[in-house]
Amino acid sequence: MLQQTQTDSPMQEDTHGIGELERRVKKALAMGGEKKLARRKAAGILNARERIDYFVDPGSYIETGLLGVSSVVPEDRESTPADGKVAGFARVDGRPVGVVSNDFTVKGASSSLTNMKKLGHVKRVATERGFPLIFFGESSGARMPDNMGSKGMGALLGNDPQQYVRRRETPWASAILGQCYGSSAWYACMSDFTVMRKGSTMAVASPVLASLAIGQSVDPEDLGGWKLHSEVTGLVDCVTETDEEALDLIRRFLSYLPSHNMEAPPRATVPPGSGEMAAKLDEIVPANRRRVYDVRKVVSAIADKDSVLELKPRFGKTAVTALARLDGQSVGIIANNPMGKAGAMDVQTCEKITRFLVMCDSFNIPIIMLVDTPGFVIGVEGERMKAPGKIMNFMTALQMCSVPKLSVIMRKSYGQAYLNMGGGRNSDEVAAWPTAEVSFMEPVYAVQVVTWGREIDPAERDAMQAAMEKQNDVWGMAEMYAVQSVIDPRQTREYLIRMLEVHTMRTTSGVGKHHMCAWPTTY
Repeated sequence: MLQQTQTDSPMQEDTHGIGELERRVKKALAMGGEKKLARRKAAGILNARERIDYFVDPGSYIETGLLGVSSVVPEDRESTPADGKVAGFARVDGRPVGVVSNDFTVKGASSSLTNMKKLGHVKRVATERGFPLIFFGESSGARMPDNMGSKGMGALLGNDPQQYVRRRETPWASAILGQCYGSSAWYACMSDFTVMRKGSTMAVASPVLASLAIGQSVDPEDLGGWKLHSEVTGLVDCVTETDEEALDLIRRFLSYLPSHNMEAPPRATVPPGSGEMAAKLDEIVPANRRRVYDVRKVVSAIADKDSVLELKPRFGKTAVTALARLDGQSVGIIANNPMGKAGAMDVQTCEKITRFLVMCDSFNIPIIMLVDTPGFVIGVEGERMKAPGKIMNFMTALQMCSVPKLSVIMRKSYGQAYLNMGGGRNSDEVAAWPTAEVSFMEPVYAVQVVTWGREIDPAERDAMQAAMEKQNDVWGMAEMYAVQSVIDPRQTREYLIRMLEVHTMRTTSGVGKHHMCAWPTTY
């Protein structure tokens, strides 16, 4: 924070108001008081200002609204330093950011007229000037009694018609670092990247209010704990043990993205040793389509060394979505994972991939799809979860992407999933390994379908299956140019780097068309 000038003597007449300024600054920086800050420190939890200091480049932070206090309830003025939300501008790795850090020591960082004006100002400046917006969430929700009654509602809610609108002009990232209710939860859900510290809670309203509403006690973890949001809802991208780990992850996430949507992502130096494991891809992936493997090993082998940041690893486990680098260039990788349901994509996986596609296209990040899937999970449960709609959302997002899309069919690619994973010209280039198999469905099931309801000799059944499997091999597709290249698995990294160079968006300086900029972050 910018330092204030000291007066020459405490007895000197404060003709310029400098002494009063210093008093007010000191009070604001004291936050909720020594006792509350000490309790947090003893628990190993950073306070709102410590989070900013840890996150931003040293000496780069300048605050806005430091002297703000509650403006609705007069008697709260002396007990609401900075009105419970610390906001300002800084740099991260030399690039500008806007940051809002909730101060739970001041009325639980509850939302009121002054602090929401501060948040709105930082959001507006970040959007118009082109830099990321970061939220450190820890809030009890709307402040009572500020929001009670018609005047309270009229003063706070609805005065900014763009309050909850996102067109993805700049990246947003959020850390859930305690209780997050109300607007703190809203902004976390609207962000491109959300990380949650274990022990935190994110929900529409607090457990107390939820318990009153349903007439029974609600456990905070069940209401909105890290397991719920990382494994069931998919609202959280990563989970950490500490505040520091969460803030480090946000810094890392930002390193893959441009500052705004009208520039290409930054390039990084290629670490020594990158690509060495690519020579072993034919060993990592078994030729037999019925043998499983962890596709994360494939992703790590192809990407620059130590550059993979996986998003939502606990959600939609039949596919991996990750930011990574290839030859220093940011890429988004979508890879079917046979470790989960043999790689068959379920509703969770469709949601996860769709959101990832929207984020990559919005910020000009090329997409690489590594394909090995028998199709989509079918059955009653999927239909009840709106599987057809989720599959079409996925398909629509893929076709609306304007960034380069490259697909590599490693083994299986069956049915509609063939299209969703970039086949049929839904990618700019489709390559295949010699082990690739493409068809409408798995041969063993196809035989059962065509022979349904009649007796058939086992030998005839085996012959039919063998014939179908022969028809599935990659050579027929290559001959009719349905795949553009058949490559040695060990050449995959080299091929992708070369094709990314071919498909660089030169005429727009690396900027896509952003057709999905207003696509909801959750649906």
